[in-house]
Order: sequence, then structure tokens, then C-alpha cells
Amino acid sequence: RLRVVTVTVEPREFRYVMFDAAEIERALVDVLELVGFAARDVHLSIDEASTLAAIRAEERADGSLLLSAGSGAFEDTRRLRSFSPSVTATNVGRVLMRVGDRADGSFADAPADAELTRAQMAAWDTYSMGRLARRGLAVHPPRWRYAFRNRYGFSDETDIAFDRLWNATQLTWATLVAISETAASLR
Repeated sequence: RLRVVTVTVEPREFRYVMFDAAEIERALVDVLELVGFAARDVHLSIDEASTLAAIRAEERADGSLLLSAGSGAFEDTRRLRSFSPSVTATNVGRVLMRVGDRADGSFADAPADAELTRAQMAAWDTYSMGRLARRGLAVHPPRWRYAFRNRYGFSDETDIAFDRLWNATQLTWATLVAISETAASLR
């Protein structure tokens, strides 16, 4: 029997940003398929008064996902207060990759997202974005390399660590931390 997936966005009507809930729902379905979560129900709550690009994901006991975000996580940086499908795909995609990593057990021992250091988050984002790029998401690798360098320093050794994370296909939390700590020690 085919399961119908429900993707819902709140609020249904936006007052501060020029977003359309149905358009965001369609973008979420595309990201869910890309990440391999096409069979999961998702509820997204957007704080449209927040310009922050912060986004959190919580997996519920029934397997559904609850996403919470500031409107900045979906906003076109060139047209403020306007929706961007590509920004949405990037921000939701990397968060869902973390959920997937935790769910498959390879990152079961990772701290909660709120407890990750900025450097750990940069390393995990690098690993996630590299995999998303290989799945067909249009990403700009120099942006992610720069973010990684900001946390680990600007050196050839840092770039080697970035490349290891970006090109990896199946890491564990322990391996990601080891790569991260090696890069940090070379600062």
C-alpha cells in the first residue's frame, strides 16, 4: 500500500516575508526526496519575525520530523524577504543529513546539535554538503571551504581536511572528530 506523505508549513499566510506556504511545501518534498526521506511526514514551523537562518530538526517517535526555523533559512539573500528554493534546499538538506547520520547509527554518539561546537558544526556541514552535491544539489563549494577555513585556519593542511570531509561517503562521528581535531591542531 502506498503511503501518502504529509508536508505542512506554518504559518499558512505570511505577513513579514513574501513566502507562500504551498511553494515551501513543494520545495521540502524535493529536498526530502534528495536526502532519502521521501516517506516521512514533516511539519515546518517558520518564525517569520526572525531573520536568523537557524533551523532545527526533531525526529518524533512516529518517525515524522518537526522542523523549526527563522525565515532567514529560506530567504533569498539578493531579494530580502523573498523565498529562495535553493537556500531552502541547502539549509533543510544539511539538517536532514545530520538527522540521517544520527538515525543510521554512524553519528549516534554525536552531541545534540545545540551542544556542537562551531568547528564541529562546520566539519559536519562540510561532510553533509559534499554528499548533497554528489546527489545533485547545486552547491557552491568555495562557500563551504571558506566557512571551514574560518573555523580551522587558512592553510594547505586545512584544505586537505576539508577535502577529506567533502569527498567522504561514509564517516562516523569518531572519524569526523579525528579529522576535525587534526585540522585544529595544525592551526
